[in-house]
Amino acid sequence: MALALAGLAMTGCAPSTSDNSSKEDEKSGKLRVWLFQEVNNAPKKKVIDAAVAGFEKEHDGTDVEVTYIPIDTRAQKIKAAFNDPKSAPDVIEFGNTDTAGYVKDGGLLDISKEFGAWTDSTNIDPTAKYSLTIGGKVYGAPLFVGVRALYYRTDVFKELDLEPPATQDELIATAKKIHSERPDLYGLAVGGAYTYGAMPFIWANGGDLADEKGKFGSNEYEAAIDSADAQKGVKAYTSFFGNDNCPAAKCAQWGGNDTVEAFASGKAAMAIGGDFNRQAIEAGKVKGKFKVVPLPGVKKGDIAPAFAGGNNLGVLKSTSHRTIAVDLLKTLAGKQTQRELYDAMGFLPTFTDVRGDVSHKDAFVKPFVKTLNDSAKFVPTSPGWAAIDAQLVLPTMFQEIVSGRKSVPAATQDAAKKMDEAFEQ
Repeated sequence: MALALAGLAMTGCAPSTSDNSSKEDEKSGKLRVWLFQEVNNAPKKKVIDAAVAGFEKEHDGTDVEVTYIPIDTRAQKIKAAFNDPKSAPDVIEFGNTDTAGYVKDGGLLDISKEFGAWTDSTNIDPTAKYSLTIGGKVYGAPLFVGVRALYYRTDVFKELDLEPPATQDELIATAKKIHSERPDLYGLAVGGAYTYGAMPFIWANGGDLADEKGKFGSNEYEAAIDSADAQKGVKAYTSFFGNDNCPAAKCAQWGGNDTVEAFASGKAAMAIGGDFNRQAIEAGKVKGKFKVVPLPGVKKGDIAPAFAGGNNLGVLKSTSHRTIAVDLLKTLAGKQTQRELYDAMGFLPTFTDVRGDVSHKDAFVKPFVKTLNDSAKFVPTSPGWAAIDAQLVLPTMFQEIVSGRKSVPAATQDAAKKMDEAFEQ
């Protein structure tokens, strides 16, 4: 699944590439595409093969070669391609949190003009487009999006006569009530290293990770994790760590996958999971015994903003086939392909109209679609975010708080300093 969905980012910082922009624009020939290798890649390959066949039929003299690359080593492979145009692909898939770093490295082509002229682009949701927009320019097209919501055990809620929580205070109280009455269960599985599960609490309380400096679209940021509102969110999330819900000694080290596994294996009554976790949960002990609702906000009726992860497609600056490479990108990221990728892989479309069709047919995705439509947010579109993620700045902050080593003000202030250093670099 998408690396961005897991909340991971590339490690290390490669030197900026030289300008490998091609001056050629051949209208036929060979196009090379690099896409991510999924755990079960056959359904994805089938959809892509069909899209490619249609593209080749419409573009006489064009041959498309698709290579599926391992997600774990994508950072090194893609950055090497930026520096070696001869071996580089024309089109690549990448996690949406990687966009800013790849633009800084000089690898991606600015396709603002083509994107603006693409009729279908008006249906792309704003958060997905934001993940591609650096300095007011567009560097690709979104392929799919993923977001998190609240999974809960219907059998446990029925047994304890509980209703799905409608506010964050109710969520905290419900989690602790469940653990009190069912000590064998975590009320809400949480993780000290689950950054993307914690973000909704920060955003719902009016806080943010960072503020954009200067005019909108400048992509220059300063940390805001130590603001009063952000600290409220941090306190709300860290209140779940303790013997009355999820003991810090156990849960402080958990990441997102650990919390989902705790829920799927029947050890937790609730978990914050993504639409992309559906298969893993349905393969567990809670199959047929769970439902999903949007993660509640602070006030009744509000939905906590959730991180919109996902993957994008981009064209490399070094392509000698700009026109047809962009045409191919629009085919692979187009409505038909996104619809088929949902049917094959469960990847949520980034086109609001297509996503609406999907939610009408599949009730499971409705809470996720509602979250995306109402309150999706994104991380700072700065190359510094990759360093912040790789250095585990936020997980370290949460773990320092839940272990009692630092207070919320001290830990958030220290995290803010590290974030500002990364943004400045």
